[in-house]
Amino acid sequence: MRTQRTTPRSGIARRTRLIAVAAGLVAAAAVAVPNASASDAQTFSTTELKQASSAVLEADVPGTAWAVDQKTGKVLVTVDSTVSEAELAKIQKAAGDNAGALTIKHTPGKFSKLIQGGDAIYSGSGRCSLGFNVRSSSGVDYFITAGHCTSGSGTWYGNSSRTTVLGSAAGTSFPGNDYGIVRYSNTSIAKPGTANGVDITRAATPAVGTTVIRDGSTTGTHSGRVTALNATVNYGSGQTVSGLIQTTVCAEPGDSGGPLYGSNGTAYGLTSGGSGNCSSGGTTFFQPVTEALSAYGVSLT
Repeated sequence: MRTQRTTPRSGIARRTRLIAVAAGLVAAAAVAVPNASASDAQTFSTTELKQASSAVLEADVPGTAWAVDQKTGKVLVTVDSTVSEAELAKIQKAAGDNAGALTIKHTPGKFSKLIQGGDAIYSGSGRCSLGFNVRSSSGVDYFITAGHCTSGSGTWYGNSSRTTVLGSAAGTSFPGNDYGIVRYSNTSIAKPGTANGVDITRAATPAVGTTVIRDGSTTGTHSGRVTALNATVNYGSGQTVSGLIQTTVCAEPGDSGGPLYGSNGTAYGLTSGGSGNCSSGGTTFFQPVTEALSAYGVSLT
């Protein structure tokens, strides 16, 4: 069912639907940390990189995301437009002797995970997007989406007027993770194992540099590449999510919860959040789908 429709096509014509994610994503410009030239040639150990990453977490600055950049051997800290110079100094201070292991990159817009009314799948208070249809070993049908969508939600619907019931939320993991699961109660709805016509046959974790596709109810289909794994994002208000896939794929409000996959039919993730837009570009983060499948003991249909 393509979003922007008030009634679903022959029942979720795709197993993918997306909800809200980014506040404006756009190409990021790298900015060197203070005294970066003095530390360019310095090599940091795995322990030092872990300590530097922990320091960013402990600094607790909303609008920051970080992951180890395997190419540079440093911790790449991406900050949105809400992060001030004072907050950057706070991060540097928290890192202490490991401050040289940090590289700061600025990206316009604000990291956010947004739920809005409009299309795809609907709870009583907002809209999200279906990620992938899944099934338990006992044959029960579910779909997975973003955890910030299912958090606090009950019944889910397939149309904006909320007359076509899909099912009820059966599990949520957010923050920390960002995945949730909904059990279908409507047996008349088709539950195909496809994403925008691509037959999804397996799930895996992509490598850095992999070309990936994201499909969303707001912006449709867009592609990009993976720039980091195991990224952590601080959305603010105590909502920090770790273990995410960081990409250059654009997204906008209404796209969260939807699928990230490859043209070869491999499922990679569920849209979590990001910044930017699909006019100028952006940075988007995805919850690895393998973790959600394992947590709920389900498999792709």
